[in-house]
Amino acid sequence: MALKKNTPRNILNTSLFLAIFVSLFFNPISALAASLPSFLDFSKSVQSGDANVLRGVYASNVMALPVVQQPSGNAGYVSNNDGEITQFRMATQFGNIGLLAHNHLSGKSFSQLTVGQEIRLVYGDGHVEYFVVTEVLRYQALQPTSPYSSFSNLDKDETLSAEGMFKRVYFGDRHVTFQTCIEKDGELSWGRLFVIAVPKSEFAGFDRLNQANQ
Repeated sequence: MALKKNTPRNILNTSLFLAIFVSLFFNPISALAASLPSFLDFSKSVQSGDANVLRGVYASNVMALPVVQQPSGNAGYVSNNDGEITQFRMATQFGNIGLLAHNHLSGKSFSQLTVGQEIRLVYGDGHVEYFVVTEVLRYQALQPTSPYSSFSNLDKDETLSAEGMFKRVYFGDRHVTFQTCIEKDGELSWGRLFVIAVPKSEFAGFDRLNQANQ
């Protein structure tokens, strides 16, 4: 899928909706890890009958989490319930899937995802989409509490504007983006973690490309 053309309205929105990055830390609580159900049991538990609604995300030995939708008109909403992931409505405008969680709640499992990890998305009617993690991106927010902050890549020499950061993780060919925050030295909004997964059918191509570049 080709990169979608940005309208002036979308350019504004890509910066404004970065405000959700700041909201991923409210009401910190601790939670105990639980053993995961089998994929079959998990799939049955989240089905609702609606083929068009994403209802769950499963990654072996990492997560088995139901997905909740953002209320209409509230693109900054992120569930405060541990054991849930929120689907980022705006990402769907670009043909992609954004999954949000506070890092002290369900988002803590995002940091356990690694390149090569299989991700299964379960829809309301029970059909499943398969993805594979290809990138784990970590950035420092240079102005942690500002939705317009620039971002410095922690693994290479790269600095992106708020709009550039949004495009980096939510534009492009179909993929899934897991997003949460990184805490450091008591600063709750110090950084951002993004985990990118592409359709499993495309992963072999990414794998060959990485081997060729080694």
